[in-house]
Amino acid sequence: MKIWISYDMEGVAGIVDWDQCRPGNPEYPLGCALLLDEVNAAIEGAVAGGATEVLLNDSHSKMSNLDPRLVVHPDKVRMVTGRHKPMYMMQGLDESVDGAFLVGYHGSISGKPSTMSHTYNPEVFSGARVNGTWVGESGINALVTSHFGVPIALVTGDEVTWDETEPFAPDAEHVLTKTSITRASADSLHPTESCRRIRAAAQSAVERVASMEPRPLTGTATLELDVQTADMADVATWVGGVERIADRTVSISGEDLLSVFTRFVAVNYITRQAGGR
Repeated sequence: MKIWISYDMEGVAGIVDWDQCRPGNPEYPLGCALLLDEVNAAIEGAVAGGATEVLLNDSHSKMSNLDPRLVVHPDKVRMVTGRHKPMYMMQGLDESVDGAFLVGYHGSISGKPSTMSHTYNPEVFSGARVNGTWVGESGINALVTSHFGVPIALVTGDEVTWDETEPFAPDAEHVLTKTSITRASADSLHPTESCRRIRAAAQSAVERVASMEPRPLTGTATLELDVQTADMADVATWVGGVERIADRTVSISGEDLLSVFTRFVAVNYITRQAGGR
């Protein structure tokens, strides 16, 4: 039983400020410690449920946020870390995976108030839709899980995160680590309680994963991306297969869901230049 875990940071209990998530800030070590505990809880639960292999993909910022020496179950865990991964938040997920965990995820830039909400790059993207449904990072990433027929088995984050992910993972276990008040505040579980719930949900997810719906997205998928400026939309069309459908909106379509996602990743990278970095 192989479980793949993509972990972000903004959805972790107790994290409410960018200083806790950005390397170099005094509060960043605390953010990393809180993240480590939730990732370890997910690993422990997965192993208790029967996972024999766990692949981690660090999906936040520079994507090297955890001290690998402190990750539990070294005999079962491998880690994918570092930037400029061709599959970005979905690196390492393929048909060999039995279930995907999304840990520490957050709400979209275009949805309800969600603590530190954004969609990949907030300097560029102001909204995203898959087949007309507003999505965040989890919905975009579901293109990949659907392509490989891998069910999203566990989702952790605030209530907006779950609301936005549930259409793509109706059978998933989920843990609400906090309730967002605004984009800069939340009512969080105590970290110890959050980890307890994640551990239990991860175990249940692995025990149930064989019966979960593996492919909620079928047929042609259309990903529409709203960007901050018309210049960014123009730059996005430099990627093959990206169509400009409005001054600040581009569209990526196809039956090959993985191709839709990889073209999005290219847009995400190339528009960073138009965004000033």
